[in-house]
Amino acid sequence: MTRTVHCVRLNKEAEGLDRPPYPGELGQRIFDNVSREAWQEWLAHQTMLINEYRLTPVDPKARQFLEQQMEQFFFSDEEVDKPEDYVPPEA
Repeated sequence: MTRTVHCVRLNKEAEGLDRPPYPGELGQRIFDNVSREAWQEWLAHQTMLINEYRLTPVDPKARQFLEQQMEQFFFSDEEVDKPEDYVPPEA
């Protein structure tokens, strides 16, 4: 049976994740409040951040930055920022 959540990002009932996607309290909050669709949006946004800022995910400073961005992406009323010179890929 599919688990549903009220997604804080999409503001609707949607299919939830199978397990917490990130360790700790933040991962549990995401599991409880974020849909599978919104998580996929985050993964695309995270990939853009890693590429544009040339981050190395194993670097502790990069991980801290990505965690802050993840928190803002899902749980802040503020719009998420894109890098200054970011140009979206053509469809």
